Amino acid sequence: MGFYQFYQSKTGDLKKRKKQPKKTNSSFKAILLKVLIYSILAATIFPFVLVFGIKSGILMEMPTKEQLAGIRNAEASELISGDGKTIGRFYLQNRTEVAYSDIAPGIIDALIATEDARFYEHHGVDFKSFPRVVFRTILMGDRSGGGGSTITQQLAKNLYGRQDFNRLTVMMVKIREMLIAVDLEKLYSKKEIITMYLNTVPFGESVFGIEAACRRYYQKPAKNIKTDEAAVLVGMLKATTTYNPRLYPDRATSRRNVVLALMEKNGKITDKEKNALTALPLKLNYKRDDTSEDLAAYFREYVRIQLRDLIPEIADSLGMELNLYTSGLKIYTSLDTRLQQHAETAMARHMRELQKLFDAHWASRTKPWEKDKKLRETLLLQLPDYELLLLNNEPVDSINAFINEKNPMDVFSWEGKSTKSMSRIDSINYFLRFLHTGLLSADPTTGKIKAWVGGINYRFFKYDHVVRSSKRQVGSTFKPIVYAAALEQNVSPCEYFNAGQESYTETDGKSWTPANSGEDYEGKYSLEGALAESVNTVSVKVLEKAGLENTIDLAHSLGISSDIPKVPSIALGTASISLYEMVEAYCAFTNKGRHIPLTCIEKIEDKNGHILWKSAPSKPQQVMSEKTSIMMIEMLKNVVNQGTAARLRGTYNLPNDIAGKTGTTQSNADGWFIAMTPRLVTGVWVGGAYPAIHFRSTALGQGANTALPIYALYQQQINSNKQFYPIANAKFPIPPASVLRELDCDPFKEDLNFWQALFGKNKESDNSQAPDKPEAKEEDKGLFKGLKKLFRKKE
Repeated sequence: MGFYQFYQSKTGDLKKRKKQPKKTNSSFKAILLKVLIYSILAATIFPFVLVFGIKSGILMEMPTKEQLAGIRNAEASELISGDGKTIGRFYLQNRTEVAYSDIAPGIIDALIATEDARFYEHHGVDFKSFPRVVFRTILMGDRSGGGGSTITQQLAKNLYGRQDFNRLTVMMVKIREMLIAVDLEKLYSKKEIITMYLNTVPFGESVFGIEAACRRYYQKPAKNIKTDEAAVLVGMLKATTTYNPRLYPDRATSRRNVVLALMEKNGKITDKEKNALTALPLKLNYKRDDTSEDLAAYFREYVRIQLRDLIPEIADSLGMELNLYTSGLKIYTSLDTRLQQHAETAMARHMRELQKLFDAHWASRTKPWEKDKKLRETLLLQLPDYELLLLNNEPVDSINAFINEKNPMDVFSWEGKSTKSMSRIDSINYFLRFLHTGLLSADPTTGKIKAWVGGINYRFFKYDHVVRSSKRQVGSTFKPIVYAAALEQNVSPCEYFNAGQESYTETDGKSWTPANSGEDYEGKYSLEGALAESVNTVSVKVLEKAGLENTIDLAHSLGISSDIPKVPSIALGTASISLYEMVEAYCAFTNKGRHIPLTCIEKIEDKNGHILWKSAPSKPQQVMSEKTSIMMIEMLKNVVNQGTAARLRGTYNLPNDIAGKTGTTQSNADGWFIAMTPRLVTGVWVGGAYPAIHFRSTALGQGANTALPIYALYQQQINSNKQFYPIANAKFPIPPASVLRELDCDPFKEDLNFWQALFGKNKESDNSQAPDKPEAKEEDKGLFKGLKKLFRKKE
């Protein structure tokens, strides 16, 4: 390249360089301006995009207007007794809907003054407090619902909940609640919004809604709440646990006073009223309405189980959604709370004393439940941790350590709940020593259940001794069914049966010989005499006359669904049958021989009072002749007047028209008494959790001593209650003259020599495997008893 060309190339480059503009500060500012403009545009548009994304449901789920218009809160269902008392509630959230007119003004004033002073001025969102919302809730991440949230926004949160969003997404949550709040204000009046809020807000302890809270903490409805009480409840909304008046009364008092000050500041109360209310001590009338110690705990659980199947059937038939725990249903039952209270009082009074007797009875001896290794192992296997140790083949030392490790435990006693340091094996031995009971009362003409006591304490002993699945040997309470079957087969009530022993062949081919108490096998008994004295040998012979198949068929037609073995020993009550079934069966004796199933659920209404289901009246089925039922009542009245249940007259002085039967099973494992009056049939069972737990003495363990007193104390209270005059004073119809003539025979016949007649024999009889007859009166012993026999009619 020559010099010229070189020069041209360089100068050309220089010219090109001179033509390029120099970078200046103005161009940099332009870029910043563009960024700022775009940012402003984005900041302006973004909220609209965000709101649109939330409102349309793209970014977050939003309720539709139809859903908002048809808001339904989960509401507890109520269990109502036959005498109109609420005896229980079923809920996931303990909530009862209440109308605006049924909320005390003090509650509404306290709520508005504390939570949303401009409630009546805004339309769902209080924009005057919006800067606080941005700072506290969005920037600081405070998700408590305060800091500017209106009552309507809080309602939106209560209705549709909040997920666990982080600080970046909490703004979306807040916008969603604002949008829902605005929609709610368009659909509902201010009164409706505040009512919905108070029906949904939580008060801790699984209590939702102001009505449930008022009843939990003050035992009165929301309309009767005083201003200071309202301030306590509204004060809890800031932090339901921190300001719980039961747990932290000092904190709750302080918070109450803050609410009262806000009420004064917002003109809801005067300064004088504020000072007077602030000076009041905090007083609660606290009571949980779902505790196991409440009335009829076993009955409530029984009904709940029945409703588990019934509610879905009703829902399907009506083509609607129903839920026992959320639909606010009203379930009406036949239970009478007055009778129930009398029954529970009688049970507690007698079982407390019987337990003392039982403990003293075994005090100096090795308890059968402590030496029964098989029983102990069975109970230990019910502990999941113990079973896991066995499955993992843990060393014996580890298993023993698990069994014997002591821990504090809440335990039951008749003096009240207490806490003891116990090992698992100590706990098993402690709880096995308790005797248990069941009581059931029903109207024999309708089958309606009136009282139900499933055990001694539901909190500690959940097992219900009334239900059909709870079966124990029934002893001599089965004998009336045997005798009724005989009458149905035209056996005369005055046919005499020798008390002598005979042997029978059981289904396994083995020979079985029934025995009488006191080894007394002399004389002959009519049906009435044998039933009153509960003579075992005669009962089996009566069964032979009645026919095994006929007797079992009659039992089933009376409502007994349990399996009854086809063996002669059923005459003594060796079959295992529930108390429920036995009471149902006995109702037929009082109901002119007609069987009617026991029932307890009368009707079910929705929360607005519309009937969803009503129990159809049961049609009684004639299962025995009316004549047979009359004869059985007359014979069983004699059991009470002078037989094994005579202490109802002598010890408890009951004047009522009563027929009944005692029962005791082998080794005194079960004590029974079933009583019939014209208006009420009541069955009582007493025994240990397992048959091995029992009295050693028949005098202590027989049904006349364990079960009968509970009924006697129960009937005494009924007699003393003027409201039950018709029940207490009801009389059985006088039998027709023809029936009385058929029954007119001596209950016992025996050929006596002079010395036997003069001095007599202390004959005692048994009701199953053990005697139920009470101590004889003085005039029935020795010489007097012998003379009485001497002047009996001869064959």
